[in-house]
Amino acid sequence: MTYSPDTSEKTASSMQQLLPAWEDTVHDAQTVFRSLLKALSEPGTIQRLKVNLQAPAPLHMATAAACLALMDYETTAWLADELDNDAVRTYLRFHCGLPLVHEKSSANFAVLGSSLQQLDLQGFAQGSMTYPDKSATLLIQVDDFLNGTEYQLTGPGIKDKRSIRINGLPADFVSKWQANHAAFPQGVDVIFCSGDAVVGLPRTSKIAAVQSEELPCT
Repeated sequence: MTYSPDTSEKTASSMQQLLPAWEDTVHDAQTVFRSLLKALSEPGTIQRLKVNLQAPAPLHMATAAACLALMDYETTAWLADELDNDAVRTYLRFHCGLPLVHEKSSANFAVLGSSLQQLDLQGFAQGSMTYPDKSATLLIQVDDFLNGTEYQLTGPGIKDKRSIRINGLPADFVSKWQANHAAFPQGVDVIFCSGDAVVGLPRTSKIAAVQSEELPCT
């Protein structure tokens, strides 16, 4: 391979700015992993990740923590363009040891940010009827869980129904999710990340936007 001073210097600079991972590797990783499992087993509940972790911009702390807990050298990941920079790539490659792929359909995990208007859930690995576990898990960064559209969730892990607000999803997310849910046992699972919190949305869940009541005209 031809030596490139620019590439070498850029790599060295990225390594010098590399942020550390867990303070307590075993405890922190287990804590986050349990929170992620709880988020997916109890869809729509907000799970705070109680670890001290610095994330490379523009990743949220919860996104970086989920990557560290879920990804390793045996998995592959795809990064959306707005999250794909030298700092993020170096962080994930160094701490997770995982290969980053260019084709999202071949990735075990995908990390997405604010550019969700053209979100194509079916463009990611869907698994098969025989091996539904070969589907992708999407980590989607959103603005917050306090404002924005109110959604109503039903399905396994939810008694009757559960409401959650998610700020930052495209207007057609519900229709796209309905198609994903209808493909069960195939389809993707989603973990929404914002700040230090996560919310799980497994493919078994149904989701509907809650229509706000309009005030009568006077």
